[in-house]
Amino acid sequence: MKLAKLPDRNPVRITFAAMPDLNAALQDYAAAYQAAYGEAASVPDLIPFMLEGYLEGDREFAKARKGVAQPASPPAAKREARS
Repeated sequence: MKLAKLPDRNPVRITFAAMPDLNAALQDYAAAYQAAYGEAASVPDLIPFMLEGYLEGDREFAKARKGVAQPASPPAAKREARS
């Protein structure tokens, strides 16, 4: 099969504590989002997209990430990908 096995697409819940000023900024961002698009989005719904955009825009991180060894695929997955 030409298409390799699809990666894990199950969301992972991450919990963190934010300082009050960051929380206020995130609430302001959610309000600005609602003003811009006419629909509300909660801070927890916005954060993954904000982080993704930040990481995608960080060129130094992209360079460093390319230098990090990727985990090897299990042998069975390699055989299935070639079939």
